[in-house]
Amino acid sequence: MAGHSQFKNIMHRKGRQDSVRSKMFSKLAREITVAAKAGLPDPTMNASLRLAIQNAKAQSMPKDNIDRAIKKASGADTENYDAIRYEGYGPGGTAIIVEALTDNRNRTASNVRSIFTKAGGALGETGSVSFSFDHVGEITYKPSAGDADKVMEAAIEAGADDVESDDESHVIICAFETLGEVAKALEATLGEAETVKAIWRAQNNVPVDEEKALSLMKLIDSLEDDDDVQNVYSNFEVSEEVLAKLSA
Repeated sequence: MAGHSQFKNIMHRKGRQDSVRSKMFSKLAREITVAAKAGLPDPTMNASLRLAIQNAKAQSMPKDNIDRAIKKASGADTENYDAIRYEGYGPGGTAIIVEALTDNRNRTASNVRSIFTKAGGALGETGSVSFSFDHVGEITYKPSAGDADKVMEAAIEAGADDVESDDESHVIICAFETLGEVAKALEATLGEAETVKAIWRAQNNVPVDEEKALSLMKLIDSLEDDDDVQNVYSNFEVSEEVLAKLSA
């Protein structure tokens, strides 16, 4: 997780967020459509849809886009998407988990395998690296939700396992199985969260040098550029010195 968040910070500083906004919106819309199709199109009656909409709003996705994605779920010509997890190895012996939503398994598998190969990595079997990650719930709040002590107290009362607070956010970690109830308890105390989702959190991070960090960034960048890929997680870690160089 550290490696993934560091990568996000680097790309954000380089201004890449603007150029991928439309692609990000299409991926968020796909999650909304899948959630709406799997249950009722009413977020008050469909917890998965409610979370998908909440996370889309956190990325400033326009209401019109959200409404269109919900309506698409009721259309007769709506594609059926499968949720697939790919696992592989990146430069420096790092582990990578890729989550995808696809209407064509063969296309997605071929694309993901090709991206790994071109970056000097290798796609593995399901379960080949996920054992070194924990599948947990992640709930994020903006700093305005309260100071670190207030958020920590609320998180403990809600049954969360861990809290990481900094100048940019409060990140609350809980068991995957209790994500819904912990989020509901926190909402009663801190208000609506910015994001609520399941993530893969590395148990231990693998330190990499500048060269391998650059290769990993390109690999993760290419994976996230693929239309079918929803999330990418890795266990790499870079030093502050390397981070400063890559962010320059």
